[in-house]
Amino acid sequence: MAITTDETKANDDDQVHQKGVKNLCENGVTKVPKKYILPEFDRADEVLQVDLTMPNLKLPVIDFSELQGPNRSEVLKSLTSACEKYGFFQVVNHGIPNNVISSMIDVSARFFELPIEVRSKYMSSDLTAPVRYGTSFNQNKDRVFCWRDFLKLVCHPSQDVLVHWPSYPTDMRRLAVTYAKEIKNLFVMLMEAILESLGLWGATMNMTEEVEKLIKQFQDGSQQMVVNCYPPCPEPHLTLGMPPHSDYGFLTLLLQDDVEGLQIQYKEKWVAVQPLASSFVVNVGDHLEIFSNGKYRSVLHRVLVNPAKSRISVASLHSLPFNSMVSPSPSLINKANPRRYKDTDFACFLEYISSFEPKRKNFLESRKLL
Repeated sequence: MAITTDETKANDDDQVHQKGVKNLCENGVTKVPKKYILPEFDRADEVLQVDLTMPNLKLPVIDFSELQGPNRSEVLKSLTSACEKYGFFQVVNHGIPNNVISSMIDVSARFFELPIEVRSKYMSSDLTAPVRYGTSFNQNKDRVFCWRDFLKLVCHPSQDVLVHWPSYPTDMRRLAVTYAKEIKNLFVMLMEAILESLGLWGATMNMTEEVEKLIKQFQDGSQQMVVNCYPPCPEPHLTLGMPPHSDYGFLTLLLQDDVEGLQIQYKEKWVAVQPLASSFVVNVGDHLEIFSNGKYRSVLHRVLVNPAKSRISVASLHSLPFNSMVSPSPSLINKANPRRYKDTDFACFLEYISSFEPKRKNFLESRKLL
């Protein structure tokens, strides 16, 4: 059967798109290709979705240094409120040195400046690969691509995965592994506070066997860093950097440069999150919603793109070890609050996203009992 000219062009276009948005921009794209144009009801300027009276949202700010002092109980109340009301908060005074943060942003930007021939060496359709360069949200399933390139790095165990990480820029492994260790320590300490805020341990009760086991699992748990590049977009109203989604895992700690782009869904409206210097944006993941039996909820968020500026962010996603089962905490289940979620693990998640186009909170919805 002969291949038509249109089919040949479609195949050629698909090959171009698979190389990523950065490659398109380097080749002088002046219009958003059809593959990236969202249906009108999915676009960011849909007036019924965007709250024009509240263009920027000041997330609750958790002063991490206060968690270590006499005001811990008050900070825990703020943390509880943030996780219940917003599903997001920002952390300041976290103790991670500024040079570690700035170096991670800098080396991330330099990676995306490498020639496509170097970047493409890390392209893979294997969702379990220790390093994977790609584009869109899931280029294997997305019918419409989003305006993003990414580098995913599995961070644990470092002695096994580090050899697979990019060797260029030449300082990337050194800087990224330093950052990964710092952010993992911060995650574990935040989870200790969150477990306390859920009433599972605290000033009047020692850590239970359940909590001690969890902390150990978090220390040895899964960690993936997703380095995102959102190049300037000639027609930003037609596309998105990331579609609405929630995050897999317990917590995501996001490092971002000073270019706005992140929006969260708050009271059924889309609102922008104002970047705060030297802070991390932290959000509740699907696993924490399951573990808390719905007390803390993961929240839909998306990323807008900019017509003039490139945006770099580094998302660090944390959970239990890949082979561990995530379940609602028995301590948070009772007659008034019955079990609301099935058990889940990383294999369930991979099976789901390998079969379906990931949208919104569909995976989490598939784990609900009620």
